[in-house]
Amino acid sequence: MTASTLTRAESRLARVIIVLGVILVATGMRPALTSVGPVLDRIGLDTGLSGAGLGLLAAVPLLGFAAVSPLVHRVSVRCGIDTTLLAALILLTAGIGLRSVAGPVWLWGGTMIIGTAIAVINVLLPAVVKRDFPGHVSRMTASYSAVMNGMAAIASGLSVPLADLLPAGWRTALLIWAGPALIAAIAWLIRLRLTRVRNDGTAVAVAAEPPAGGLMWRSALAWQVTLAMGLQSTIFYILATWLPSILADRGLSPTAAGLHLLILQVAGMVASFTIGSTLSRWRDQRAIGVLLGVGMIIASLGLLLVPALALLWVIIAGMSSGTSIMLALSLIGLRTRTAGQTTRLSGMAQSVGYLLAACGPVTAGWLHTTTGDWPAVLILVAVLAAGHATAGYLAGRNRYTHPA
Repeated sequence: MTASTLTRAESRLARVIIVLGVILVATGMRPALTSVGPVLDRIGLDTGLSGAGLGLLAAVPLLGFAAVSPLVHRVSVRCGIDTTLLAALILLTAGIGLRSVAGPVWLWGGTMIIGTAIAVINVLLPAVVKRDFPGHVSRMTASYSAVMNGMAAIASGLSVPLADLLPAGWRTALLIWAGPALIAAIAWLIRLRLTRVRNDGTAVAVAAEPPAGGLMWRSALAWQVTLAMGLQSTIFYILATWLPSILADRGLSPTAAGLHLLILQVAGMVASFTIGSTLSRWRDQRAIGVLLGVGMIIASLGLLLVPALALLWVIIAGMSSGTSIMLALSLIGLRTRTAGQTTRLSGMAQSVGYLLAACGPVTAGWLHTTTGDWPAVLILVAVLAAGHATAGYLAGRNRYTHPA
């Protein structure tokens, strides 16, 4: 954000609106996803969907992320980053509402709309941070990642109690999460009116780059960031889907297993904010990339070998997983020079990354079905974590995807 885009009288208020807008967008990004898992069995009973159908329903948003992310850059160049983000917030609010309408068309259609909208937000928010907070990318990313993780935890923890209390059960329990998305859309509209953000500079910078399939997709560093994003997402969605089942098979009650999933996400929220707020002081991010991978290896092998200490391993896994998403999002901004490049890298990393993530829970479920137990899944998580440590080390080097 440059001073020329604001009048002097608006400057201070605009800065508050800019920061608040990013935080409010983060509140609406994950509840639409994490509120579904705890009530999947109720959705199945109400709609007649089989286990495979429910698994596909849960995977639809991730597949939407993979399909839509590469397209966001072109749309944002034509319409502007902020206008595109506002449209995505409105679309997200509508999708959450439609998903709760009775009937399979609305259930599946609303879920597809939700995946499309969140894909756009996922790609553009790192570019907004790069453009508006160029000297504080890590700190702002840590802040909105912590909010995102916190809202994810709240939504997953409240889903079943709300379904028990509210009329229409799971439909209303999912519908209420349209509220944060709508509030974020209103805040973003106010931001547009007060700050009068112009996207001309971003559009010019992007126009000078080759079209899709150009420099970004040929950059080794861009692929290293992409792998860091993809492997951490795969690990997170395996744990989010199967951790309660793993813990239940190791002697925990269903209630306690669900509580451990909540603890996983809260630990991630606290760790991502704490570590992320200091990330800008580091010379590069290689050490933290390796540390997070090693932490997840320790957690997964701990669950395998010493399940009696499940709470400890879940906390370590949560700290590693929550900080990994913050690091991956930070790297998207830190390894690029302009908001336009950030949008391109964000689209690439999240497209490939979420395609990998969509395969993770399915592969883990197949391993469990094939072997009849969970050790193979925990070993898979450890192997993925080793890959994440390697990608994090390479992507953490203080370099840029494009030459100056």
